[in-house]
Amino acid sequence: MELRPCAGVAAYCGKLDRPLDPTGAIPGRISIHFEYYPHSGPGKALGTVVATEGGPGYPATLSRDSYLALFEPLRLRRDLLLMDNRGTGQSGAIDCRELQSAERWTVELIGACGESLGASAPLYSTAYAADDLAAILEELDIHRIDLYGDSYGTYFEQVFAVHHPQVLRSIVLDGAYPLNGPDYAWYPSYAPAMREKFNIACRRFEPCAKLPGNSIEHILPVLEQLRSHPYPASAADSDGRQRKFTADASQLAIVMYGSAPAFATSRELDAAARAFMGGDRAPMLRLMAETVSGVDSRDPRADPTVWSAGLSAAAMCQDPPQIFDMRLAPVLRRADRDRAIAERKRVHPDTYAPFTIDEYRGMPLDYSFIDQCVEWPVSPPSHPASHVVADDAHYPDVPALVISGELDNITTSSDGAAAAAAFKHGVQIRIANSFHVNALPHARSGCAAGLVRRFVDTLSPGDAACATAVPPLRLVPRFAVHASELDPAAALPGNHAGTAQLRWISAAIMTAGDVLARLGSNTTGEGVGLRGGNFHLLKDASLTRIRLDHVRWTEDLSVSGQIDTPGRSGMVHARLEVSAPDGSSGKLRVEWREGVADARALIEGSIDGAAVRAETSAP
Repeated sequence: MELRPCAGVAAYCGKLDRPLDPTGAIPGRISIHFEYYPHSGPGKALGTVVATEGGPGYPATLSRDSYLALFEPLRLRRDLLLMDNRGTGQSGAIDCRELQSAERWTVELIGACGESLGASAPLYSTAYAADDLAAILEELDIHRIDLYGDSYGTYFEQVFAVHHPQVLRSIVLDGAYPLNGPDYAWYPSYAPAMREKFNIACRRFEPCAKLPGNSIEHILPVLEQLRSHPYPASAADSDGRQRKFTADASQLAIVMYGSAPAFATSRELDAAARAFMGGDRAPMLRLMAETVSGVDSRDPRADPTVWSAGLSAAAMCQDPPQIFDMRLAPVLRRADRDRAIAERKRVHPDTYAPFTIDEYRGMPLDYSFIDQCVEWPVSPPSHPASHVVADDAHYPDVPALVISGELDNITTSSDGAAAAAAFKHGVQIRIANSFHVNALPHARSGCAAGLVRRFVDTLSPGDAACATAVPPLRLVPRFAVHASELDPAAALPGNHAGTAQLRWISAAIMTAGDVLARLGSNTTGEGVGLRGGNFHLLKDASLTRIRLDHVRWTEDLSVSGQIDTPGRSGMVHARLEVSAPDGSSGKLRVEWREGVADARALIEGSIDGAAVRAETSAP
């Protein structure tokens, strides 16, 4: 094996030629790509950290910036290794062209992908990817590693731990779910975690908590209306692209289950549901459009080296248990699926409440899971499906840290607890008010990253008080078609603006917050306002600058200007120009601190010559 300097990154790149089938039953070879980052300090390395990516289907090396940022403080004395799992990235990415480019998966497309792989279909199992990593470590003469994984990467880690326990010094599972368990194939923790996500967010935001009932009860009238009156709809997603879809119960389900975008859906859905029932459908339809975009893992070119739909299907259909017998031919498997679903409807009809089982099945296949593999070809007896580890497999007794987001309904807290319990000394830390995967830079706080670094350094996470200190979400109190429907900002000494103008200020602040809520899901640097106008993003290492061009959150107030935000913590500064249809206008300077509970926005400036000095809740 030869290592060469990587192009464009300070690392060595290598490829290890491996048998496609380690058992030798099926011929063929595959080249496994990896990147090796030597420690930056003098002397011998203290050890090697290996980071592995989720999906399945994403290559670890394309997430290098996130992993380098996470482990940068440790890299003075520790090496870092990233491997593209077989079938991803530069390790022979599977390209099932029709599945890769499809806007929406079908079971037929998934089955055709499996058929196109032929005898190699079962050879992209996580178990063989784990063996690939072990082989690379052996070739590099690395005997002990600290293994970090996020999302599906935690599944890979557990498989690796069972197959190669002697190599592990420690293991960190960020957004974890177990390899198996009672009722596993039905994903029974999915719905309770989804419901609790919205209810927790509402309970911790005073304007929502004051309303009768919990958040799910606020949303139920919309579900009932969509059940009885679905309709074709369109709206702009986070990049400003128009998306067409059917506004129905299943589309609402993917908004609530998909967590894509996680922040915007949790922040806005309760208020959007109330607006929808009041006749204002725009906020709800926008969330649906953004979710259509957010759950699509493809890059715009449908490049399998960026994300492989084929590998995703192969891993999901080969490794985890299914609700049907994967040993059956697809024609018989469909009948087995129908039997299992009929029985589930009879015994546990509320499995995915408040949605029916059929409404849940109407979500995209890679989010509803249970139908996904019904047409996948039968694996040979030498490589049986759903046997990624032996039934009596034991986890190694190594230090294990599981990080779970309190609001994560993809890899739920209960799933994380089950994963932690599999290790004799496993520790789970729940990060309050946080979503899926919490140690990487996109997380709501830097708490988990600090815990992970300390754990890898000392084999203990130490003081985890920060896990309870992440502030609650600031929700949208209500959506308004006109600024007059909003509560006015609170006047401060020196203010000469009237009540109507203070309501404009409230609308301007909500406009700024609405744009900020789109940052995490925007991929093009361009976007549109809820009711019109445009915004443009310019990001650098320290802040994001947003230019607003007549953005309208309400129909009667146009907001232009500039917002500078440092991200999850620090001061947000905005200079906004507001204008109303009657010719009224003003200029406002706004600031508030992110990353703290109960943040308040301070507003100064003038409207129609009247001095403004006011404050309101930060958006």
